[in-house]
Amino acid sequence: MRKILIVGAGQSGLQLALGLQSQGYEVTLMSNRTADEIRAGRVMSTQCMFDTALQHERDLQINFWESQAPRIEGLGVSVAAPGSHEAPEGSQRAIDWVGKLDGYAQSVDQRVKMAGWMETFAQRGGQLVIHGAAVSDLDFFASRYDLTMVSAGKGELVSMFGRDAGRSPYDAPQRALAVAYVHGLGPRPEHPDYDAVRCNLVPGVGELFVMPTYTTSGRADILFWEGIPGGPLDAFQGVKDPEEHLAVTLELMEKFLPWEYARATKVELTDANGTLAGRYAPTVRNPVGRLPSGGLVLGVADVVVANDPITGQGSNSASKCAASYLASIVERGDQPFDGDWMRTAFERYWTTAQHVTKWTNAMLAPPPEHILNLIGAAGQLQPVADRFANGFNDPSDFENFFYDPEKTNAYLASLTG
Repeated sequence: MRKILIVGAGQSGLQLALGLQSQGYEVTLMSNRTADEIRAGRVMSTQCMFDTALQHERDLQINFWESQAPRIEGLGVSVAAPGSHEAPEGSQRAIDWVGKLDGYAQSVDQRVKMAGWMETFAQRGGQLVIHGAAVSDLDFFASRYDLTMVSAGKGELVSMFGRDAGRSPYDAPQRALAVAYVHGLGPRPEHPDYDAVRCNLVPGVGELFVMPTYTTSGRADILFWEGIPGGPLDAFQGVKDPEEHLAVTLELMEKFLPWEYARATKVELTDANGTLAGRYAPTVRNPVGRLPSGGLVLGVADVVVANDPITGQGSNSASKCAASYLASIVERGDQPFDGDWMRTAFERYWTTAQHVTKWTNAMLAPPPEHILNLIGAAGQLQPVADRFANGFNDPSDFENFFYDPEKTNAYLASLTG
């Protein structure tokens, strides 16, 4: 039985651990927190998982919360009209539409999911080590395993994986991030009968994403600001008090997006740990890390491909990376997990991840005219809205109609005839 060490108990690390466990591997998982500490801790993300990623969980039979989490059936885009936040009524939308998803999406608070998966891993006989790992720890442990993988996307361990400059156009954070989990949000009046993720764009300022979720206290919604650094939405640095964080969130909604603020006047935080703020530079890294003793480790998910959350792909990418690596490991049989194999396993994952990175980096930049035309046309042409929405599940489709003005124009012409 081959022995595998996974460091980091997030979406990718736990999904991989449970997948390998189901295939008969002897898996050790290192986490710096217990399941109870995760469940009682601070929110970690704004995960919204689309159909392909959800299917990876179904395939492993670890979709424990599927019946409880809201079914997200649409994805809507609203764009504030130029100068609308300065007008007295302040509610002008230049663009406002919703696309329907072919398969529903879901969001489960990672505190709920990671704690539950960790307990399941241990119950199924997995070796769970609660210990914060440094490079020196890995150096000590790695020789005892056939393969060591690092899926902890923050901290010292990431420094083992060098930045891939050719795949990383940005070297600084492109957005300041601020998250609040709330109860009491009303429905969007355009679709009161079904749930949708709402993407609200304020040109030159930033974005607000609103998504239904399932948290420790049941159904909730996530209010997620992405502010251009140095701009009016970059207002959360130094805010430590959760209630102050929520107050700032709502003030900015009232000023820039009054149509979203209108349904948020009665919200309250889900819990005292329901807020999060920070920023990081989107980065692609080399997948193979070398330990001081010469041993090699493989980077997983956002250790090697960390995109800005503007396209909601983090947990989706983590799930897809785990599924891809699982297939590569099983297919390897008894052959060694050497550096060449590690690079090949990563490049296999990169065939899908590259589309996420290209799309995300495009969405961080000011949109060119043909993309503005495309997003505008979605308000009149439902097939455009639906196709854009389903691109969140399969970002490779954007190659066919999004980046190239000629392809965009040809696509729109095919619909308008």
